[in-house]
Amino acid sequence: MEKSKQEKASLSKKEKGSSKRTKIIIIGIIVAVIAGIVVFMMGGNIESTDNAQLDADIIPVRTSITGYVKEVLFEDNQEVKKGQLLVTIDDTEYKAKVAQAEAALENAKANLNAVKNNATASNQNASAAVFSTETTQESINSAKAKLNKAKEDNKRTKNMFAAKAATQSELDNSNAELEVAQAQYDSALKQLKVSQSQSEGVKSQALGQQSMVSLAEAMIRQREAELKLALTQLDYTTIEAPCDGIVSKRSVEVGQYISTGQAVCSAINNNNLWVTANFKETQLEHMRIGQSVEIRIDAYPNIELNGKLNSFIGATGAKFSLLPPDNATGNFVKIVQRVPVKITIDHLTKEQTKILFPGLSAYVSVKIK
Repeated sequence: MEKSKQEKASLSKKEKGSSKRTKIIIIGIIVAVIAGIVVFMMGGNIESTDNAQLDADIIPVRTSITGYVKEVLFEDNQEVKKGQLLVTIDDTEYKAKVAQAEAALENAKANLNAVKNNATASNQNASAAVFSTETTQESINSAKAKLNKAKEDNKRTKNMFAAKAATQSELDNSNAELEVAQAQYDSALKQLKVSQSQSEGVKSQALGQQSMVSLAEAMIRQREAELKLALTQLDYTTIEAPCDGIVSKRSVEVGQYISTGQAVCSAINNNNLWVTANFKETQLEHMRIGQSVEIRIDAYPNIELNGKLNSFIGATGAKFSLLPPDNATGNFVKIVQRVPVKITIDHLTKEQTKILFPGLSAYVSVKIK
């Protein structure tokens, strides 16, 4: 009897343990199903990639003139402000060019004044020539009137002489007066031609002087442009930081001879960081500009950043490579392409801008719903 009771107790314990394990298994399955549903639902609302990195404007700082470096006022990897002086170049030659351009401009202005005075005198001479021509024309009219009167008087004298009413002396005087009137008229006509010729010459000279004025004015504009260029080149003897940020890759020393376009350093605008993420083409269907993005930086896992999908690059990354693939040649193997996407960061603190820089790897999650 005692053995039977023990067996029954043992069986009861086994049944209870089996029931407990069954409950645990069932609860585990339920939890797993719920977790799977949550993960599925969350995954359907997010597109993510770890193929992403921080980007910023990296500006090559180059020289615009040639010359010897006079001062280098920055160290490698130094923080700078926009407009901060970085390098000075010996400006002796460029100051001389400015002085030369200023003198040339003054000379051009003086020449313009002289040409304008000559043009004014020529215009006055042209006006005088026109007045002289008008006076000559009046003389012709007067001579013509005298000639007509002399002809009428001579005609009457001849008639009177024929009628024995005038003497031979009176006829001779009348003929002489007619000849003198004719000569005066002919002389006035010739004088008019001379005056007209002189007037045309003076007018041409005046037009020539006016053209010289235009030429002198053009010369002034040229000299002004030369002075502006000389001042610009003088300004280029100082090289300033193009933005707030960090200057790196210093490649210049005092006394070095540098040429136009030579790199001095690179300026990194770390106050304007963004993320370039490369998504698979199969992830783009529901991605839209303006969607919220969560950003994590691999180097600083505790930093959580938020941003927005700003733009799509417009072509796959392969199309920007040095030798883009040409699927029309050779054996075609379909490869899932990556599309670069620009993500702007909503806000960065001053402390974050000091520790974050272009090239750091990132993980981004785009909320597509």
